[in-house]
Amino acid sequence: GNSFLLFLLPIGGIISVALYKLCRVEGYGTNQVFECARSEKPVPLALMPAIFIGSSLTHLLGGSAGKEGAALQLGGSISSLISKIFKLDENSRHILTLCGMGALFSAVFGTPIGACVFALEVVRVGNFCSAAFFPTMISSVTAFGISSLLKVEPERFHLSFIPEFAPAPLLSVLLIAIAGALVSVIFCELLHIGEKTFRRLFKNPFIRVVAGALIIIALTLILGTRDYNGSGVSVIHGLFTGESVKYEAFILKMIFTAITVGCGFKGGEIVPTLFIGATMGATVSALLSFDGAFGAAVGMAALFAGVTNTPVATIFICAEMFGGEGIIFFAMASVTSFLLSGMTGLYSSQKFTYSKLKEDLISEE
Repeated sequence: GNSFLLFLLPIGGIISVALYKLCRVEGYGTNQVFECARSEKPVPLALMPAIFIGSSLTHLLGGSAGKEGAALQLGGSISSLISKIFKLDENSRHILTLCGMGALFSAVFGTPIGACVFALEVVRVGNFCSAAFFPTMISSVTAFGISSLLKVEPERFHLSFIPEFAPAPLLSVLLIAIAGALVSVIFCELLHIGEKTFRRLFKNPFIRVVAGALIIIALTLILGTRDYNGSGVSVIHGLFTGESVKYEAFILKMIFTAITVGCGFKGGEIVPTLFIGATMGATVSALLSFDGAFGAAVGMAALFAGVTNTPVATIFICAEMFGGEGIIFFAMASVTSFLLSGMTGLYSSQKFTYSKLKEDLISEE
């Protein structure tokens, strides 16, 4: 295919960093959008072109990142623009930011109900803004409708086998969920370590992003596969059409993503999360002699709930992506992983209202 594109990754990185400097939105990411959804700060409008071009470059040239981080940030900045035009008060602006996040997430993944619940659940864990429910649902469903008209394929995976509800498959699902919680914590730590290490070693953001790009190119050439570049959706689809899983795949994807995001490339961590969950689930399933494709689906649920701390949204997203038949298993996996993944998460500005283990208020805001 376009194998030469990978070698343009350092140039893409330089363009991306320069663009963020030019638009004066350095340091802006999904975390800042969450803060804007809670506080008086508006999302800067210049984030729109910056994140769109930055994510597209990462994606096109083989950095390991997804598109939903861009979707959440675009949604946040578009709703900020609308708030400015209509001079909305602060509370209306918060709700509009959630609507924007839900809409863009829904358009990208084709999971309108999950996207709506995700936007409501992710900013403040355990504290649902009920006033935002209706408007966010409307915007998510509308966005899904428009993306369907534009022939955007929603993410759907066909499960040829769904186990009967019985103790043995439930035990396998719980074991995959426990592994998923552990991998969630490791993945979030790796992202954190990746960013800290790159910042310590390379003070200049341009040198930092080029160094990261060169490491990605080297790793890709050593491994002799493009499986870990880009979002990796094709690998996920492969698991559901009977392709075998490489046991080390989930570890390699974590490393690729930590390097890509840590050195300053733009993009989201959610599609890589689904890749890591699917390959981890398939790997654990092989050890348990459990159905690989169903195990991959359970792994996706466990990892998504573990890193985003949104168990309710995860259940809906699974129902939309895989159909509702295995929903008991997906619900068990989501809630188990959410409980065991502790206070870690992809987004450092996520607020936990209550402790996960007992009804203790953690933050009042």
